[in-house]
Amino acid sequence: MTVTEQHQDHPGTGSRTSLRPEPPSRSGLRRQDAMWATVLIAPTAIGLLVFSIWPTLLTFYYSFTSWGAFGGHTWAGLENYTQLLHDSELLQSLVNTAILSLITLLSVPLGIVVAALLHRPDFRLTRFYRTVYFLPAVTLPASIALMWRLVYNGDFGPLNWTLSLVGIDGPSWLADSHTAIYALGVVSIWGSIGYNMVLFLAGMQAIPRDYYEAAELDGAGSISQFFQITVPLLTPTTFFVTVITVINALQAFDLVFLMIGKTNPALEKSQTVVYLFYEKGFVESQGGYAAAIAFVLLAVILVFTAVQFRMQRRWVHYG
Repeated sequence: MTVTEQHQDHPGTGSRTSLRPEPPSRSGLRRQDAMWATVLIAPTAIGLLVFSIWPTLLTFYYSFTSWGAFGGHTWAGLENYTQLLHDSELLQSLVNTAILSLITLLSVPLGIVVAALLHRPDFRLTRFYRTVYFLPAVTLPASIALMWRLVYNGDFGPLNWTLSLVGIDGPSWLADSHTAIYALGVVSIWGSIGYNMVLFLAGMQAIPRDYYEAAELDGAGSISQFFQITVPLLTPTTFFVTVITVINALQAFDLVFLMIGKTNPALEKSQTVVYLFYEKGFVESQGGYAAAIAFVLLAVILVFTAVQFRMQRRWVHYG
């Protein structure tokens, strides 16, 4: 550091010179800011490059190759994508994924309702119920699958036992091609509500209490306050939750893998695109074709996300 001034007494003269450190120049500050910005961003940038961008580019290259039984691959051009256009299995997987995504979207309004109930000042045991609803979000998928397979069991499951009390003979939920995808959807909703609830609770806590007090003075009830104040002011959170829920639902794999299984007769009507990717890439050793399926799914996710961002201008209020 360059010292240009400092307090110094001069004997005999009575004078005093004030010397102070020279402040860093503006260009020096900019270099320091740039250096610290680079240091702070570098770990995230390196992680994205190594674990996201490079694998995506590599998968895109592999989607134009054909793989042999022993792992080698040769250039195949557009052969994999041409094959995809005539693959009825992929079309059925896209339909199954779309149905599962639409069912899972029900967790968004249900998450708002649960969060609103737990956010009430007069609601007791709030922390207990928050924990109960959030538990599925931190529970291992294998545990969730095992529990729900028991619930859905057609012979001794508690669901069919309950239905039998009112004279209804329940089906074998996970083995019936007409009910398997909906049974998975219920589990997906159950697992998503807790995560969505936490985000909505955070959004509700950011709403000024003054709005509700003014509404109470005007005679507005709880339901009116919910639809006139809470729901409109939560639209940014709702938009974020909707985007995340759709992306997660489009990538569903673990529930199909753990609850349906390869030998299940309902697999055709319940397997998702990611499950088909797994089957082609890791079971049937068709790495190039699986890479092409992955890029079809990536395109679907990008289109749905772009549509949601386009439509959010009409219903999301940031003011």
